[in-house]
Amino acid sequence: MDSTDAASPHENEQTPDNPAHELAAGDDGPQAPEPTASSPPTIRLADRIADLPPYLFARINQLRDTKRQAGCDVIDMSMGNPSDPPADYVIEKLAESAKDPRNHGYAPSTGIRNLKRELAAKYLKKWGVRLDPESEVVCTLGSKEGFGHLCLALIGPGDSVIVPAPSYPAHVYGVALASGRPILIDTTDPARYLADIAATCEQAIKNGEAVPKMVIVNFPHNPTATVVGPDFYEEVVGLARRYGFLLVSDLAYADVTFDGYVAPSLLAVEAARERAVEFTTMSKGYNMAGWRVGYCAGNAAIIRALGTVKTYYDYGMFRPTQVAAIMALRHGDAEVESQCRVYQKRRDVLCEGLGRIGWTVDVPKASMFVWAKIPEPFASSMNSMDFSAMLLEKADVAVSPGAGFGDAGEGYVRMALIENENRLRQAVRQIGKAFSDVLKAGTPASSSI
Repeated sequence: MDSTDAASPHENEQTPDNPAHELAAGDDGPQAPEPTASSPPTIRLADRIADLPPYLFARINQLRDTKRQAGCDVIDMSMGNPSDPPADYVIEKLAESAKDPRNHGYAPSTGIRNLKRELAAKYLKKWGVRLDPESEVVCTLGSKEGFGHLCLALIGPGDSVIVPAPSYPAHVYGVALASGRPILIDTTDPARYLADIAATCEQAIKNGEAVPKMVIVNFPHNPTATVVGPDFYEEVVGLARRYGFLLVSDLAYADVTFDGYVAPSLLAVEAARERAVEFTTMSKGYNMAGWRVGYCAGNAAIIRALGTVKTYYDYGMFRPTQVAAIMALRHGDAEVESQCRVYQKRRDVLCEGLGRIGWTVDVPKASMFVWAKIPEPFASSMNSMDFSAMLLEKADVAVSPGAGFGDAGEGYVRMALIENENRLRQAVRQIGKAFSDVLKAGTPASSSI
């Protein structure tokens, strides 16, 4: 939900190499030859596809897959794909519901009533927010699909949207594919992010231009794990009311928090529902990533517009999936808390282990990622793509290069906490050995490690 300087989507993240860069555009160059039996016709793609950049994770994915095919045991921390299963009772409810022949027809595209009620109940219990399940909640095929369709409902040619940077790629390209113009603003300092939003709006007014139509907030942030307190949302709602922009909160990691931190909700601000909606998902805390169960809640007019777009694109989630999701929301608090403890232990193992080999990283308070600045002397001689490739080649460890999240991510890598503790300890040992071997070989030439 993260203009043109970021990677293609990576997290729910995997996507093929962009074919637009392999096909002639057929616009201004020489006339394409007539097709023959041996030369297939040139396919002209829509501009919205041809304008997408190359898939920046392709090099890492290809190297990872090549090593695995050669028999190497790659420890993969590159993708935010939960590796733990949902609770047994959730799977059992899915199976039970799937055996009912009445559940195999089309379901409502905006979600069944009882599932929306359960999401409203969670908002009331967790954040004290009262939602009307009928008018203020819509179910989506994961929050990523929901965001893309929301952009189609709200954004048109010429509309600008402020997007957090470094950027979750879907935030950038959901806007771009809706013919909007993303404006990337660094979000790693939330107070500065607020100031930059205000400055961007003031500059537009000064220039006689329209202020951005929409602002995206994403805390806990992917990829950097930056977090905020409730005061941030009070301030951003104040800015939205002052300048008239819409607000979209991506709260995908609300269920994965550590050390007593509780992720606040934008909708807990009383005036937020005048112009805001928020996405949540069951992918992370409930380990239901592949189930594609997401929600959008908030302003009724925006929810209605999203629901309208969805009716033209899909027939909703498989009904047994929705029934099982009801069970997870109704009874899953203990499992979510347990999964948070699992991620917290993995975080501690990884961060403490990296510190012992001389790679000091910031310890996140939330999300399933560690956002790590590339250490010296490697940072002086390698970009994030080359550093990530080196870890794969020398250590059999896959991470995501920060450049995949836009220019603001350069100099960093993202590590997902999806491997178990023993595998993470092994990853640290292999990274430490790779650092030592590279430095002994004289590349890079000097070391602070």
